[in-house]
Amino acid sequence: MIGTQIRKHVVTATVNGNQVDFLCEPRQSLLEVLRDVLGLTGAKEGCNNGNCGACNVLLDGVLVNSCLVLAVEVDGCRVDTVEGLAQGSTLHPLQQKFLEHAALQCGICTPGFLMAAKALLDRNPDPTEAEVRYWLAGNLCRCTGYDKIVRAVLDAADAGEASSVA
Repeated sequence: MIGTQIRKHVVTATVNGNQVDFLCEPRQSLLEVLRDVLGLTGAKEGCNNGNCGACNVLLDGVLVNSCLVLAVEVDGCRVDTVEGLAQGSTLHPLQQKFLEHAALQCGICTPGFLMAAKALLDRNPDPTEAEVRYWLAGNLCRCTGYDKIVRAVLDAADAGEASSVA
């Protein structure tokens, strides 16, 4: 359709606790809007087909791959990204435990792992190792061993603070 303009939609959502309005095309993914429109670059584009977990965010408290959600679908919803975990300069307990356990390398997958872990700990503040591994199974990492990530999540759960912040 040459010469036809694509109609943009106004979307109002709560992103990391702040109400935002943005314009998006009907075909734009939430990931695209987060990164390119709202400037929240924590969620990464890894596979763009829902297989790697690098773009994980919480949508109304539910873990989703933001590359698979259309931005127009979040109208009236709450979106939490990795940028919303820390409180000012104070890291979220999960972020702190990832640092302490050296559970990150290049950083591409880390935001997705953090959001998946937060979703788990919000639901179950005292998971077993098997439950942590199950919840993190949708996240792929090419740099580090998964064991350090699992240990960091379990340590955050043991600290009992991981779901109390953000």
